[in-house]
Amino acid sequence: MNQTRKFFIYTRKSTDTEDRQVRSIADQLAELRELAKKEQLEIVDVFVEKQTAKIPGRPIFGEMIARIEKGEASGILAWHPDRLARNSVDGGKVIYLVDTAKITDLKFPTFWFDSTPQGKFMLSIAFSQSKYYIDNLSENIKRGHRQKLKNGLWPQMAPLGYLNDKTKNIVVDNVKALLVRKTFEAYATGNFTLAQLRKIINDLGLKGRRDGELSISNFQYLLKNPFYYGLIRYSGEFYEGKHEPIITKKLFDEVQEVMARKSKPQVKGLKPYIYRGFFRCGECGCFITTETQKGHNYLRCTKRKNPCSQKYAREDAITSSIQNELQKVSLPDDWADWMTGELEKEKTETAQLTELFAQKIKSEIANVDEKLDKLMTAYLENALSLAEYQTAKNKLVNQKQSLKDKLTAFEQKTNNRFERATRFILQSKEAKILAKDENLQSLRDCFKKVGSNFLIQNRALSFTPRGAWRILAESTFGARSAPAEAQRAEATSSQNWDLDKMRRGRDSNPREHFCPAAFRERSFQPTHAPLQIFFYPYLLDQTIQELSSP
Repeated sequence: MNQTRKFFIYTRKSTDTEDRQVRSIADQLAELRELAKKEQLEIVDVFVEKQTAKIPGRPIFGEMIARIEKGEASGILAWHPDRLARNSVDGGKVIYLVDTAKITDLKFPTFWFDSTPQGKFMLSIAFSQSKYYIDNLSENIKRGHRQKLKNGLWPQMAPLGYLNDKTKNIVVDNVKALLVRKTFEAYATGNFTLAQLRKIINDLGLKGRRDGELSISNFQYLLKNPFYYGLIRYSGEFYEGKHEPIITKKLFDEVQEVMARKSKPQVKGLKPYIYRGFFRCGECGCFITTETQKGHNYLRCTKRKNPCSQKYAREDAITSSIQNELQKVSLPDDWADWMTGELEKEKTETAQLTELFAQKIKSEIANVDEKLDKLMTAYLENALSLAEYQTAKNKLVNQKQSLKDKLTAFEQKTNNRFERATRFILQSKEAKILAKDENLQSLRDCFKKVGSNFLIQNRALSFTPRGAWRILAESTFGARSAPAEAQRAEATSSQNWDLDKMRRGRDSNPREHFCPAAFRERSFQPTHAPLQIFFYPYLLDQTIQELSSP
């Protein structure tokens, strides 16, 4: 057999979407082997590649070219020239090897080639047509993607937690969406690392597209994807999505804050002290660190800024102070239960909140839409560069999404303030339980909800209570001792109560038997008059502000 009759068979199937109609690898091999037998060609080796030819760098194609340059074969047998190259570099490489006689023959079942100037010219046209086809197809796909994005549609496969229906629209996967929401809610607490979150959620049954287990990087991508709160991020630009959000933007932002905090480099070898980085020095403002001496943990100022006179404080003493502070902001069970009942009564009486706030938000959304239109006009008139347009647009789209989230929360959950107030009351009851618990991490996390600006000075703890917690701390309700104003209010309001009912359970003669349980039951409501006057309205005001704030 003549050396010039030695051939390599090369088959390729692209993994790209636009190449799905090309004959399969098995079909190509069957026809090429039949052609080789008919032409009496000696097949030295067969190369099978599953990679797009749009860009240079195919490893199997490169290996075949290297072996041709070594003289192992002088011909290539392929289905069509577009199987060899769809880019100018690979196409030019093949033509150059033909020019230098490294390749003496190319055979295709669907294309004629002869090593003549005319044959090489036709081959170069075939390569150019292949490149034109792939470039044109890519541009058509990009244009289709841009149109879908403008219409608020995701142009690719649905992300985890969503499905593509028969019309290729994005719909919520009711099974996986619940686990995706739980993933965001769990990570937002700050109590889990990505590795811990991965184990917990995978154990709950969240699987990938092909029912494979999700990796840590999958969870990181999921938690950073704005698609889940209603926005589409594509090529660095944001678009308003028409799909149903799984989470709110507020929850998404909380997750980003936790992720940013956890991404800070950690110093290896540090012991997991419970109060590390939690307190600052009340004298110099430096962080309080923890160290162990003689079996006990001590908190001390790092003294990195200025000389500081503060001394060590025992960790268990600080823990006791935290427990005392939590006791001060803890509502008694009977008071908490009464207030919960009052909230439920007012909730049933309130059909809807005022439309003023909703109308204001709708007006702000309309203003953002107007700004987006003007921004697009400025870009089309070349008043802005693409980078400037995208930056300004992303900001406005995010602002609009925040307003839409706020409006949705206002319209669909008009009683949300009552839910928040109820949750706060339950948290105040929980604080009393945690104050007696030995779980220091739960104690610390609860204390973090209660206040901020945690300081230690002269071995004493101080902090600033947040919102409604402040009035609890100042009123000493937790100690069951109402302030003077509340006592006066109680004296005034008690005139409206039936004193006979208040005293039921004991006679006016103190020498007779007194039943404390009966008195506690019958005299319950008047005791809460000061709460209703002072704390209850304040609590609602605080929750309304939280609901209305950005």
